[in-house]
Amino acid sequence: MSSNDILDMYIYETNTLLEQLESIVLDAEKENTFSQDNVNEIFRIMHTIKGSSAMMEFDTLARVSHRIEDMFFLIREGTMSVVHDEDRPALFDVMLHSVDYFREEMEKVEAEQPLSNDVDSFLANINSLIAKIKGEEPPAEEAPAPAAAPASGGAEPAPAQSAQGNADFPYELRVFFDDGCGMENLRAFMLVTSVQGFCAEPDFVYEPAGVESDPSTAEQVIDNGFLLQFRKAEDRERAIPIVLTAGSVRSYQPSDYVPAPPAVEEEVPAAAPAAAKEPAPVQKAAAAPAAAPAQQHQKESLISVNLSKLDQLSAIVGEIVITESMVTSSPDLKGLNLDAFSKSARQLRKLTDELQDVSMSLRMVPVSNTFQKMNRIVRDMCKKLNKQVKLTLVGEDTEVDKTIVDSIGDPIMHMVRNSMDHGIEETAEERVAAGKDPTGEILLSAQDTGSEVIIMIQDDGQGVDDEAVLRKAIKNGIASPDGEYSHKEILNFLMAPGFSTNTQVTEFSGRGVGMDVVKSGVESLGGSVSISSERGVGMTTVMRIPLTMAIMDGMEVSVGDSIFTIPINNIRSTVKMTNQDILHDSVNGEMVKMMDSYYPVIRARDFYNLPGGAEEIDDGILMWLESGDCSYCLFVDELLGEQQIVVKPLPTYVNNFDIKNYGITGCSILGDGNISIILDAGGLYTAARNL
Repeated sequence: MSSNDILDMYIYETNTLLEQLESIVLDAEKENTFSQDNVNEIFRIMHTIKGSSAMMEFDTLARVSHRIEDMFFLIREGTMSVVHDEDRPALFDVMLHSVDYFREEMEKVEAEQPLSNDVDSFLANINSLIAKIKGEEPPAEEAPAPAAAPASGGAEPAPAQSAQGNADFPYELRVFFDDGCGMENLRAFMLVTSVQGFCAEPDFVYEPAGVESDPSTAEQVIDNGFLLQFRKAEDRERAIPIVLTAGSVRSYQPSDYVPAPPAVEEEVPAAAPAAAKEPAPVQKAAAAPAAAPAQQHQKESLISVNLSKLDQLSAIVGEIVITESMVTSSPDLKGLNLDAFSKSARQLRKLTDELQDVSMSLRMVPVSNTFQKMNRIVRDMCKKLNKQVKLTLVGEDTEVDKTIVDSIGDPIMHMVRNSMDHGIEETAEERVAAGKDPTGEILLSAQDTGSEVIIMIQDDGQGVDDEAVLRKAIKNGIASPDGEYSHKEILNFLMAPGFSTNTQVTEFSGRGVGMDVVKSGVESLGGSVSISSERGVGMTTVMRIPLTMAIMDGMEVSVGDSIFTIPINNIRSTVKMTNQDILHDSVNGEMVKMMDSYYPVIRARDFYNLPGGAEEIDDGILMWLESGDCSYCLFVDELLGEQQIVVKPLPTYVNNFDIKNYGITGCSILGDGNISIILDAGGLYTAARNL
């Protein structure tokens, strides 16, 4: 394993643990206490971060995590009763502050920037809490942390004596690593971390201590092996399968502590009887206990994979899909009666479809992590704005492509902040006067419709003041003083760049601040944003986002000799009409009546200046398209059929011509080798209106 791989593993593990820690603290704060399970879990998290940070030589991170670990060691030994009620808010604040601190440092680690060394004030807060838990006066200044943390994380453990054994930890397991494997101390520490998954450290110790932070212990491990000692025999049995599946383990040797006889003529090491029972080390290939296969399966049931590898896999699968389509659609096969080939081609199509589905499923992750982060935002803003608001999460298990999940965090955060700052009423008295619960509510939900995920942010606040929005729109020059605007059109002003109805600047965005960022961010993912609001009732923002951007269902259409792909989820219907069905507005624009409403007509041939193609409405077909709040009809020559396509990004040199502003979002290779341009329904409508 290279140093980069170790660093990536450290960053991934630490960020995962921080998400768990933040969730535990937020839930505990609502109950105003940590359960014993919470305390044990936080102790384990901080011990792991301490050890891995020391291993990576991030000393400040190790110091901070070590002091928090010490604090929870005291809480664990005395339960939450040792933390007085008046000190619990400070405890929750310190823990959330620690999450923020570690996250900021992880960002620096990823960016290869130097870590902060100024942690004295932070440590002073932790030390003050520790003193209160102990019933002592707060210390004047921080005492220097020990160079190597004790194995128990709190008090120094009883020494693990190899030759004489240890009566308190009688069940031993000595592990030997492959000769020349390197980093034996770190490999030993990885075993310790694995054992901690099922056995708390008070129930086991190890020798040599300090393997996580002292490279010199590698020589001791090479010479004497790495010794794990357990209080319970069943814990040792559970550790053996972990040893069997660990990397670079040459052999292991279990032995039991046997007390020395009361009187002997010659001193005999206590380990001798055990050695007699086990004359030679048990080889890694030897039969494991009966529980080993189940433990091994559990260990290997989940692995982490670098996203770049999944991107590479998706690209290869996409090429396979394209190549399969090119082979089966080859013009050389036309007119030939090839029953065996057709049967094999159908089987190949079935297998490629399954391969495509599997490769896509590997990229799908639940939105729960993104949703859970909003709990922290609501909690912090409640304190700073002095508001009472609860966040309700629905559909956290909805799965979306990993790339999309990473991109929707900011738009969701903007909308939650806007609901908190400008949506929910300023005081509980205002809500009560309006006949509402004094505690406001923000609903964050996700729903999978099969082709897209619908994310909704809804608050029960005061809603949008149409008059205030219109006044600001007129002031900003994006609305005419003499114009008449519908409620929906006024809401659309909120997504204009830099638009805000706030009269003063605060640290949080008001309704409208960042809304243009929300709109552009969601549209860059191929999605759309719509807003609805009722004065005095609340506001709802709906984001429609594709489940994945790599593969999509599209309708192939032709315009002259050109082929375009339109996403299926943007198509409402298709219809044949005549020239007599077309109406003209005051500026000679074309309109068509669909279901008692009138919609503009955009001719793809004229918009893209394409040679050939149908000129008369009678000779083509109208496609009724919708994207967000825009709805219109696109005139094309004919429909070629629905097809699942692999989305390819546009070449860089093409993007230099700002082609995305003309409603083009990508391209795809068809089975016959031709290129199909993928249209962005919303972008095309916007571009046509701006001409």
